[in-house]
Amino acid sequence: MRSPLTAVPPLHLQAQQAEDGFGPDLRQALAAPPHAISPKYFYDAEGSRLFDCICALPEYYPTRTERAILQRHAAEIAAHVGAGCDLVEFGAGSCRKVRLLLPELQPRRYLPIDISVQHLQQAAAELVRQHPGLVVVPLAGDYLGPVRLPPALPGAARVGFFPGSTIGNLTPQEALQFLRGAARLLRGGGLLLGVDLVKDPAVLHAAYNDAQGVTADFNLNLLARANRELGTNFDLDGFWHSAFYNAPLQRIEMHLVSRRRQQVTLGGETFDLPQGLALHTENSCKYTVAGLQALAEEAGFRPGAVWTDEQALFSVHWLQAPAMDGRRGE
Repeated sequence: MRSPLTAVPPLHLQAQQAEDGFGPDLRQALAAPPHAISPKYFYDAEGSRLFDCICALPEYYPTRTERAILQRHAAEIAAHVGAGCDLVEFGAGSCRKVRLLLPELQPRRYLPIDISVQHLQQAAAELVRQHPGLVVVPLAGDYLGPVRLPPALPGAARVGFFPGSTIGNLTPQEALQFLRGAARLLRGGGLLLGVDLVKDPAVLHAAYNDAQGVTADFNLNLLARANRELGTNFDLDGFWHSAFYNAPLQRIEMHLVSRRRQQVTLGGETFDLPQGLALHTENSCKYTVAGLQALAEEAGFRPGAVWTDEQALFSVHWLQAPAMDGRRGE
């Protein structure tokens, strides 16, 4: 029997799981242009495992670069954020990066939010074992939807943590909408945000087309997941992984391209996919520091300190969320 200090934290479910929309969203993507589906559907247990593998690849600079920034500047970050906060992580995944900050931040409570329920439970339980004095309240759900948090702790600023440049998966309008919601949710505190920067397209191409093909497997897992969960009949060998940098839009685009004419069945419907049809699975927008700060200011944040690496590959931003009527977040 586990002691209370090492017990697996209870998992709190948001009102609606993102998985509920997988079938309808995939049907819409197959039925008509623009043939696009949200990247949130990458993250079942297998997709989360593959993404962890991507983060360790030599070509994939964002993870190790952001980790180095957080590790090098943890004390300085804590001086801006303030110790003893109520820490909320959006898209927590394996909860690995937050561990670099915990000794300095010493939050009173940690609330990781993630769409992959099994992955979140495992990560939260491991974190509790490693930090037995930390109060961990995992929240399973889609942080892009309505987020309902437990009541704020009295006297503790609510601080968000959104690493990995996950904000780059959103369109500029979606990013603005997310930041506006975060500014309201975190008022009186702030947001610590990891953002990938505009750089040499060759570096970006290598990061999303790794030599081992792990990113391709990650992309194709979306179709494998549909076969497992929705009963579709995707032939994974019938699709190419395609990732490229769209310079005018400053974003990496990932697609799954049909190698040949083929038919796919979903929920009793049959969809004809011509050769060359591209299912758009992900964007990864890149920002300049000034561009991100302008977006954050438009959303209601007050841009603060920025930390980058020596090559200016990646950035971590502290964005203050002004209190309304002098109150902290609710």
